[in-house]
Amino acid sequence: MDRIVVVGAGQAGASLVARLRAKGFDGAITLLGEEPVPPYQRPPLSKAYLLGEMALERLFLRPESFYADQGIVLRMDARVTGLDRAAKQVHLGNETLPYDALALTTGSSPRRPPASIGGALPGVHTVRGLADVDAMASEFREGARVVIVGGGYIGLEAAAVAAKRGLDVTVLEMAPRILARVAASETAEAIHALHERHGVRILTETALARIDGTDRVTGVTLADGTALPANFVIVGIGIAPVTDLAEAAGLTLDNGIATDAQGRTSDPAIWAAGDCASFPWQGAQMRLESVQNAIDQAECVADNMLGAGRDYVPMPWFWSDQYDMKLQIAGLNAGYTRVVVREAPVRSHWYFKDDTLISVDALGDPRAYMVGKRMIEQGISPDPAALADPATDLKALLQA
Repeated sequence: MDRIVVVGAGQAGASLVARLRAKGFDGAITLLGEEPVPPYQRPPLSKAYLLGEMALERLFLRPESFYADQGIVLRMDARVTGLDRAAKQVHLGNETLPYDALALTTGSSPRRPPASIGGALPGVHTVRGLADVDAMASEFREGARVVIVGGGYIGLEAAAVAAKRGLDVTVLEMAPRILARVAASETAEAIHALHERHGVRILTETALARIDGTDRVTGVTLADGTALPANFVIVGIGIAPVTDLAEAAGLTLDNGIATDAQGRTSDPAIWAAGDCASFPWQGAQMRLESVQNAIDQAECVADNMLGAGRDYVPMPWFWSDQYDMKLQIAGLNAGYTRVVVREAPVRSHWYFKDDTLISVDALGDPRAYMVGKRMIEQGISPDPAALADPATDLKALLQA
């Protein structure tokens, strides 16, 4: 194998090419990205970068010189238009690029309301890439009114930044509570109360009927007919894996680009990692949307492209910045049957599936997060009563 091409220059793509070199691959590596900048970290975009607290260059995962120094050809503004699996070629318009092995790290894209209800109006923003945040930065003027559609982590992080900048903020959530798909009611209630303390209005069980305006957003109309004025709208209703290239090439799709446990797609010469890729986990194809997964999965795929034969076993962790409180999450809470609340002196929520600890939400408690993460990784399930007792030392539970 002499030539590896990686399509998608996000966190997963950048991690994959760096790992290939670190593991001794000395063939040609080409990293193709659609954006006009080197690979960058996305989490600070909607927080420190939007607040003006982080310069563009600090977003870059590595200096641009790193790629040249490592003999990695980084091509920016490079839009891949198709894959020829039989000829093992990537098409960029009229140009073709041959490969011996190909990795798809195409990431995900934000879902938008349909244009028929105003989703394409100027002043309607999503939060995903650098261009998205640059486009909305000028909207964040003190006193401006913003309506945020979606009460998940993306929408709530945007709400926190807007509130800190002195905007009038309203969040719309269709479900009975925020974070309904990803967190227990205990965590949701704590985050809801935090936002209300900062002046954010959260409307649950509230559906959007349309986004109003002719040449630009002027407000929104709710399903019950209520009209809310707005200077701009931010949509945070989830993301979808970018699978168009894979689909057009005939690769198997299942909750993203389907891979085996080692990251190989239905074509043995093509691999996938990151937000776009699903992998077998507990009887289904799982797809994890997190920085940690993008890095770990991409590095596993790089190893396997070089013959390691290593199954990807996720050890998930996530985080979300809400004002000055960092929510840190270890594990996956899917299928939990009980939540243990610990207040010592700040809150953490511990998810159990029957008697097994499977996840923890630490609300401004890095100690609880670190101990919980180690417990989950080591298969330790503490006594729930001892865990709930603030007098119990967490490290003692870990050692026990």
